[in-house]
Amino acid sequence: MARYRVPAEARRVEHEVSGSRFITTVARASSAEEARDFIAKQREEFDGATHTCWAYLVGPPGSTAIIGLSDDGEPHGTAGRPIFEVISHAPVGDLVAAVTRYFGGTLLGKGGLVRAYSQGVVEALSLLKTVEKVRLVRVAIELEYAHMSRVRKLLASHEATIVEEQHGTTVGYTVTVPEHRVDELRRALTDATAGDLLFDVAE
Repeated sequence: MARYRVPAEARRVEHEVSGSRFITTVARASSAEEARDFIAKQREEFDGATHTCWAYLVGPPGSTAIIGLSDDGEPHGTAGRPIFEVISHAPVGDLVAAVTRYFGGTLLGKGGLVRAYSQGVVEALSLLKTVEKVRLVRVAIELEYAHMSRVRKLLASHEATIVEEQHGTTVGYTVTVPEHRVDELRRALTDATAGDLLFDVAE
């Protein structure tokens, strides 16, 4: 998926179940390292908590290429998995969720724990503001001056942004363009210049 929604900010909610306090925080994580740093900060902030359970998903919504989850001492499958189930079905990618629990003295049972850990994540996601993430690639273009005006218009109409411009015997542009539009941009520029250009996609 070349473009998808990601968190625009962190969001936190809190609820109580049979005396236990659950604090849920969701945020953006563009890598496993970012997710684990976020989780570490939650543990540091709530140093006296009984558990900090978590899950993350890096990539487009529903992706399973880079994931992680932890019950952090809760009975197996009652915390990390329910958290992950919620975030994996959300229409948001690059997502990490941490749920901090302060034990209130009453055992909730496996079903109660699953519901409690899921509830906070559902609530936090319902309040989460998102932005669109677009994968960009860098392209170097070289052309004759006669084509410059037409090419600049085509760059704009294909969401290409000029990051560098050079003038010599020819005109050179370095642009960033959404990954999914590279081929159509190449075709449009080739047609507009009758093939009289260089179009080089960076590795």
